[in-house]
Amino acid sequence: MEKIVKFFKDGNLVLQIIIGLVSGVVLALISKEVAISVGVLGDLFVGALKAIAPILIFILVIVAIATKPLDVRTDIRPIMFMYLIGMFLAAISAVFISFMFPIDIVLPDPYNASYVPAKIGDVLSDVLFKMVDNPVHALASANFIGAITWGVGIGIALHVSSSNATKEILKDVNDSALKLVRFIIKLAPFGIFGLMAKTFAVTGIDALLSYGKLLLVLVGTMLFVCFVVNPIIMFAKSRKNPYPLIFICLKESGITAFFTRSSAANTPVNLALCEKMGVSKDTYSISIPLGAAINMSGAAVTITVFTLATAHTLGIDVSFGSAILLCIISALGACGTSGVAGGSLLLIPLACSLFNIDSHDAMQVVAIGFIIGVIQDSVETALNSATDVMFTAAASKTPLILNFEK
Repeated sequence: MEKIVKFFKDGNLVLQIIIGLVSGVVLALISKEVAISVGVLGDLFVGALKAIAPILIFILVIVAIATKPLDVRTDIRPIMFMYLIGMFLAAISAVFISFMFPIDIVLPDPYNASYVPAKIGDVLSDVLFKMVDNPVHALASANFIGAITWGVGIGIALHVSSSNATKEILKDVNDSALKLVRFIIKLAPFGIFGLMAKTFAVTGIDALLSYGKLLLVLVGTMLFVCFVVNPIIMFAKSRKNPYPLIFICLKESGITAFFTRSSAANTPVNLALCEKMGVSKDTYSISIPLGAAINMSGAAVTITVFTLATAHTLGIDVSFGSAILLCIISALGACGTSGVAGGSLLLIPLACSLFNIDSHDAMQVVAIGFIIGVIQDSVETALNSATDVMFTAAASKTPLILNFEK
């Protein structure tokens, strides 16, 4: 028993999730009745995610604005612009690929959207009213747009007027919220075990096939961003062949990020790589940590693909204007992705709320994201972290490619 507890407490989360996933399928094959009954574990996991997500986003937005300078040094503005345009183009790529390959996700217990916006004007109107919702009601009803709006307002007010001591307290609150999220995510193997057991018992192999198609679209889109979108951005800035730099960044940064699944943990690797490539320390000492926090092209892809797959599953017609608005929200939302494994998944409800998709459905999709997250999150982190170095080097005035064999 002590070994089991130690494995759960200190073991590899990816391995634990795989064990939970396989165990759920095996239990469903052995006894459908028992599998359905243990589905309560999945319901509890989804419920915990549903409860913490709006609070987490509210706190993250406040702390990010209140504790960090609003101005950016001039020498990294081109890199910042590349970060932002990269995330937006990544989201647009996800929209086009999702339209080309629409996916139906098997949801164990789907609700119907309470209201389906038909026109972009209806969407904008709905967004505006959500922005001015009572902040307490916004948190209680999982109105993510309202939570972010009030978070921005409070963050700006605290940034202007708060003392350093208050900002330190805010950082402690932020760290405490992230610890709570990490604890909930630590329970993911049990939640996925229950969710997978119930889903497989009710829907059979169809669920697994739908998740596989979703994973293919996600990974395919991220590879498209890495080898098509990013090179275009880099060439437009540097007027040099970007592919040698891309392969260097994938080799030196992407591989380690794939296994660590944390852009923050991969920051020392990126700093060392920039120094090795001859990039100015004054530039990369700012751009790399900043990129680890806000440059999340992979997260923009994840948020967009999951949201459009959910909308397609529920029969919601997404217009071109609504899709563009989704891209903007996905890009901005990706900037606020928390520094924990699967952090981008927690922002899916924010994008889903654009189409009034019930938070119950959105959180079921988040739970599905944890099922395929063993691969999805690794590829996403590799793209995010490698892109930090790609854009930093492309925007730098130093030589972009050094002879690494010397």
